[in-house]
Amino acid sequence: MRECAATMGVLNADQIKAAIDEGAIVLASTPAPRQIQPASIDLTLGRRGWRVRASFLPPPGARVADRLASGLMMQAIDLSGGAVLERGCVYLVELGERLSLPSGVAASANPKSSTGRIDVFVRLVVDASSENAGGRRVAFDDVPPGYQGPLYAEISPRTFSILVREGSSLNQLRLKTGAPRLSDTDLAALHAREALIDGPADIDGGLGLSVDLQPATGPVGWRARRHAALIDVDAPAALDADDYFEPLPPPRAGFIILDPDEFYILASREALSVPPDYAAEMTPISPGLGEFRVHYAGFFDPGFGWNAPSRAVLEVRSHDAAFVLEHGQLVARLVYERMAARPSALYGAGVASNYQGQGLKLSKHFR
Repeated sequence: MRECAATMGVLNADQIKAAIDEGAIVLASTPAPRQIQPASIDLTLGRRGWRVRASFLPPPGARVADRLASGLMMQAIDLSGGAVLERGCVYLVELGERLSLPSGVAASANPKSSTGRIDVFVRLVVDASSENAGGRRVAFDDVPPGYQGPLYAEISPRTFSILVREGSSLNQLRLKTGAPRLSDTDLAALHAREALIDGPADIDGGLGLSVDLQPATGPVGWRARRHAALIDVDAPAALDADDYFEPLPPPRAGFIILDPDEFYILASREALSVPPDYAAEMTPISPGLGEFRVHYAGFFDPGFGWNAPSRAVLEVRSHDAAFVLEHGQLVARLVYERMAARPSALYGAGVASNYQGQGLKLSKHFR
């Protein structure tokens, strides 16, 4: 791990295991099967949680526990026997992992793919104590270099209430050193060598992705049903999709209208690929280009779509006004980062991966 701090890039699975052995990542127990992915580690919910009045970040110099004690906590929750998190509410849960990072190692987090596809908003929160943040305000999902302390997940189910328990995993963490993100020039050169998408590349602050509303077969997407039943996040293939989503037929006019406060599952028009020596992350486009948000699950591991073209599934939510979404409209961008070293096992090859070779697909919870 200390040697990794001198090498620029995203840490791979073997380097994450070394970080655990050296105490940079402290787990509540032995790593669960599949907890360590090619370029990330799944974070797990701990026993203690709280329903809170509102989303928050600790101010500079403060800890999360200080903010909870200041009047934001509404109710303490014990997750050891399972707990229902109601849609429309905000919760904070202490995670089972802690960090003791070297000074040259930072981290970032994102919801897991299956979390975003059931419209559960999850963000990582860390302490902003002076020794960790140096008087700066911390940001959601970002862990500053050298961070020492606990990790928390802010959880806000938006459409479906969910059942979670101690050990459930809703988000994941990447460790990185230096500034591994590719510039647009480097990204264009990589696309020329590796064909990152199956068509012309729109590169401007990342690789552009557009929405597919003219599939060869099947629906263009799904819209979530309101007032559906509970979803157990740890029960794969347990639910009938029709009870939770309604299919959207291809629009005759070439566009669909996103209704305010509705949740949609759509797919990118482009098939994409992440080469073995790189990792990628989906980022939302500028709000000035549309009154909608496309960004819940953001990490794409090395090997995603590699020799098995895969589309990005888009978790879409409109803002306050109804908005027309056209076929081929730009909806998100992928930024690519260098790996510190190539993973020994890639996504979909030697790793049991749920979404390799995917097209339009709901989360693993549905049959």
